[in-house]
Amino acid sequence: MSNRELIVLGTGSQVPSRTRNHNGYLLRWDSDGFLFDPGEGTQRQMTLAGAPASAITRLCLTHFHGDHCLGVPGVAQRLSLDGVRRVHAHYPASGQAYFERLRHASSFHETTELVEDPVTDDGVVARGDFGELRARRLDHPVEAFGYQLVEPDRRTMLPRLLERYGISGPDVGRLRREGTIDAGGRTVTVEEVSTVREGQRFAFVMDTRLCDNVFVLAEGADLLVIESTFLTTESELAEKYGHLTARQAARVAAESGVSTLVLTHFSQRYHDPQAFHDEASEVFGGDIVVARDLDRIPIPRRPRPK
Repeated sequence: MSNRELIVLGTGSQVPSRTRNHNGYLLRWDSDGFLFDPGEGTQRQMTLAGAPASAITRLCLTHFHGDHCLGVPGVAQRLSLDGVRRVHAHYPASGQAYFERLRHASSFHETTELVEDPVTDDGVVARGDFGELRARRLDHPVEAFGYQLVEPDRRTMLPRLLERYGISGPDVGRLRREGTIDAGGRTVTVEEVSTVREGQRFAFVMDTRLCDNVFVLAEGADLLVIESTFLTTESELAEKYGHLTARQAARVAAESGVSTLVLTHFSQRYHDPQAFHDEASEVFGGDIVVARDLDRIPIPRRPRPK
C-alpha cells in the first residue's frame, strides 16, 4: 500500500503565534519526501510530528521571504547529523545568494550532498519514480514559483479479463512488457485486458496574487495546498501585498477540478479558522481542510478500476 500524505508542520504567515508555527509542509509520496517552504522552527515541528529527517529527498522553496525559508539552516544541519546521503534543493535562481547563506548559516560538519537545482523558468524541474515535479512562476513582490507533482498514467491489469483469456503467472508480466501475447492461438493485446489508471496530482501554491499560473498548477489536483492569507474583508491588503483570500483560493479549486482543498498560511490577525472554511465553502463544493499545525492529510485515493 502506498504511503502518500501531507504532514503540516506550520500554517502561519509572517509572524508565528502560539498555535501556528511558521510554514512547513512535508509531502510523503511513496519513498520520496518533499519538504516545502521550511520556515523557522521546522526541525522541531518535524520532531513533534514524528517525521524523521531521513524522510526528506527534496527541498522545495517557493521564494525567499523568511517565513518560507528560515528553517533551512536547521534542516540542512539535521540532514548531516542524521546521515542523510543526498537531498535535491529547488528554489528560485534569483535567490542563489540567500540560499548559500541559509545552508551555511553556521559552522557544522556537512556530510549530506545537498544538490542545488535552482529554478529559472516554468517547466519540469525534476523527474523520478514519482513522475514529474513542475514549477510555475507566481505573482508576488519577490520572484516566486509554485510546484506541481504529476504522476504518469499507468495501466492496471484487470484480473477478470486476464482470466477470460487464460493469461496468468509470468505471462502477465510478459504481456505488460511486450504489449501482446499469444493466448490459445489468439493474439491478445495489453489494451484488451487492462485499463488506464490516471496518475495522481499534487499542487503547492504559496504567496501570490491571482494569476493564470495558479490555475495551471491546480488543474486536476487531488490535493491542492494553497495560501489563503486573508479573508475577503481584507482583499485590498491581499492585492497590495501579493496574497490570496480564502474565496479566491476556493475559486481556483472550483475552476480547476480539485478534489481536496487545503487552506493555509493565515495572517496572525485571524483567530477563528472556521471563518476560512465558511468563506471557501460558498464557492467550492469539494472537501475543504483548514490546515492546523501537525495535521496529517492523506492524498485522496482515486477509485480502483474494476
